[in-house]
Amino acid sequence: MAQQAAIWVLIFVGVIGAYGLWEDISNDVNPRQAIIDDSTIAVPRGNDGHYNLTLEINGASVDFVVDTGASQVVLSQQDAARIGIDLASLNYSSFANTANGVVRTAPVMLEDVVLGGITDSGIPAVVNGGEMDVSLLGMTYLGLYDRIEISNGQLVLNR
Repeated sequence: MAQQAAIWVLIFVGVIGAYGLWEDISNDVNPRQAIIDDSTIAVPRGNDGHYNLTLEINGASVDFVVDTGASQVVLSQQDAARIGIDLASLNYSSFANTANGVVRTAPVMLEDVVLGGITDSGIPAVVNGGEMDVSLLGMTYLGLYDRIEISNGQLVLNR
């Protein structure tokens, strides 16, 4: 009986410990962006080795992979539709060279882009005519920042 009581006490202490450490555990398992102040955003490297950001575009949350090698913001067709772009009216008149070959793209303008306390408008982007799992946050947006720094597994954007 004493042995069973000791086991229950250990289980109880373990649950209390896990509850107290849950924020640290969840940040290790699923790192998230942090808004340091109105002009600085810190982004931890994800478990996949990429830096992922969520921006609000035209009132909808869109997940991006930060891609300093992409000259433009590239939206997947699914994300473009979610932010209110009419896919049927797009003109896929441009081409882009990607790791998977050449794809057709359609130029669009992002009217309302919000990241933390920073709001921008009139951001040029393209909608990818091919299949994409996630949208890419390229230099047409990243170039708006005064400093982009990567160190110690963290990307810091500063205006």
